[in-house]
Amino acid sequence: MSRVVRIVGALAVGLSVGVAGSGCGGDEPAGGSSAQASATEHNDADVAFATEMIQHHALALSMVDLTLGRPLDPEVERLAEDIRAAQTPEIETMSDWLTGWGAEVPETVRDHLHADHGSGDADLQALEGASDAEFQARWLEMMVEHHEGAVEMAKAEQADGRYAAAVKLAGSIIDAQGAEIEAMEQLLGR
Repeated sequence: MSRVVRIVGALAVGLSVGVAGSGCGGDEPAGGSSAQASATEHNDADVAFATEMIQHHALALSMVDLTLGRPLDPEVERLAEDIRAAQTPEIETMSDWLTGWGAEVPETVRDHLHADHGSGDADLQALEGASDAEFQARWLEMMVEHHEGAVEMAKAEQADGRYAAAVKLAGSIIDAQGAEIEAMEQLLGR
């Protein structure tokens, strides 16, 4: 199992390095929308992708926060940290895009949890309340489902987005989170 997590970790680091430079020019996007891609122009699909993915990533990071202090297999601990390492800079990148486009950067579940502005996400609360014995499997199952949602959002960006860096990031998300889904499925014994 640790080999799978090392591979996913290496992939996540490589992809996050690639994403950091993705705003720099005319790289071809990963999806089938290369004919409409632009290094400078964006469309409503790009704004929706960045807005929704920021919120989505923030929920994943909140799930990662819940792993702290829990007795977990080393592979799961490593996976949680790989998710944090990949998704934190992606949120920053997408926030910069939205700011540059004059669009609002959305509030997230993390804003509400940290500011105590409400009850938070019900699934997060259920996960937080899980016993140590059931936490790891529940966390992996929730993260698989969560990643599957991110992959679908990224595919929509590849199909409809215009901003080349956003389309490229979508491809990176599909690759990285697809690999993490496979690793988590193996950890769950599926």
